[in-house]
Amino acid sequence: MSNPSEGYKDKINAALARHPELALVGAVADRLGLECYVVGGFVRDIFLGRRSTDIDFVAVGSGIELARAVARELGRKAHLSVFKSYGTAQVTLRSRGLELEFVGARRESYRRDSRNPIVEDGTLADDIARRDFTVNAMAVCVNADRLGELVDLYDGLADLDAGIIRTPLDPDITFSDDPLRMMRAVRFATRFDFTILPATLEAIKRNADRIDIIARERIATELMKMMESDRPSQGWRILARTGLLKHILPELDAMRGVSTVNGRGHKDNFLHTMEVLDNVASRTDNVWLRWGALLHDIAKPVTRRWDDKLGWTFHNHNFIGAKMVPRIFRNLRLPQGEPAKYVAKLVELHMRPIALVEDEVTDSAVRRLVHEAGDELEDLMLLCRADITSKNAEKVRRLLENFDHVRAKMEELEARDHIRNYQPPVDGNEIMTVFGLGQCREVGIIKNAIKDAILDGRVANDHDAAFQFMLPIAESLGLTPLANQSASHATDTENALS
Repeated sequence: MSNPSEGYKDKINAALARHPELALVGAVADRLGLECYVVGGFVRDIFLGRRSTDIDFVAVGSGIELARAVARELGRKAHLSVFKSYGTAQVTLRSRGLELEFVGARRESYRRDSRNPIVEDGTLADDIARRDFTVNAMAVCVNADRLGELVDLYDGLADLDAGIIRTPLDPDITFSDDPLRMMRAVRFATRFDFTILPATLEAIKRNADRIDIIARERIATELMKMMESDRPSQGWRILARTGLLKHILPELDAMRGVSTVNGRGHKDNFLHTMEVLDNVASRTDNVWLRWGALLHDIAKPVTRRWDDKLGWTFHNHNFIGAKMVPRIFRNLRLPQGEPAKYVAKLVELHMRPIALVEDEVTDSAVRRLVHEAGDELEDLMLLCRADITSKNAEKVRRLLENFDHVRAKMEELEARDHIRNYQPPVDGNEIMTVFGLGQCREVGIIKNAIKDAILDGRVANDHDAAFQFMLPIAESLGLTPLANQSASHATDTENALS
């Protein structure tokens, strides 16, 4: 990436040309006698060469009054929303895919027991000073006589050049006043591959416990944005290093470090997880698959045991981890329903392909895995391939080679047997009809027997073969098809008449 400050005036002019709305807002502000600036992330992204659809304006005066006047100027193509309690307004331009946010310049003060600020009218300098980081504390004037002029009171442009995250004012005050800014620091460092200034990082460590007053929903928003970055492990490592992780996701923090018994230690499961997470992130944008990578070994700390013969064991960590996922999602205020079920399924099944790689690859075992994974099979295989990490290059080569063998076997059996989205060729309704049954235990026994036989390869996955297989199973349960019962009844009647 070229230095953001190189040709910065040309970058501002290009943004003005790309967004005629900026000059329009400035012209309206001039008519109202207001100073007006575009600020924050939009300005930062101008210099980083990123496109943004959210444009924030600060007026030295009433931001709501300016927004109303801009909406009138734009006419029917603009939609105005006013939020009086927050002193803000929004003008949406759906045809352009833009949201213009307006606020009056203000200064803020905080009480220690709340992140809700006491807000007062202020100057542009007051407004810039209250912003989270220097790279977000730049402003560009949109008034006609100063159109395109950069206001950079805290050397934000230089910090963009250096790839530094720091606060405009004392970081202890900044983070204590609004602890969510600590999460934003981590998120920006991860998203832009920037370094948090050491003094700023130390302030996060000192104020880490303040994160507890922040609503979990706000934290979840930052985590999701962090997980969407190119290398999400960077953020989780910073969270761990600063002490924020134990407040946000203590189950992951518990994975850090190595225990040793008789000179034998297990690998650091946190560092391994970070490697797996980045492996997955390099292959997919699926954020929930990335969460699956993050949580795939989450139960290892609670299942870790020392066995004098086997060494360190983590028995059933996949099953226990799957049960932990819904609670973790609830605590983090992440979506319940399908996302949580999907991640739990990946956590539960993530050991199965590896077990096939290390053991004999039987058709039966492969069929069962394909059936249980269903639509998530490809995602599961991606996760499991990413989970093959070792400093032993020969071991990795051998496992990946065997992994490819398992993949080929899956494709071969799926093409022949169509197991992935298995539907019973003889279902419960047909079983009840054939034997004159209602819902009962015997129906379940027969269905499971048919399924097991098909997955084991003892019966073809088609109706006639499954039906014929069913008959002796039913007979062993004392069941007779209704057709046979009718035939038997007719024979008995004929014998009685004769």
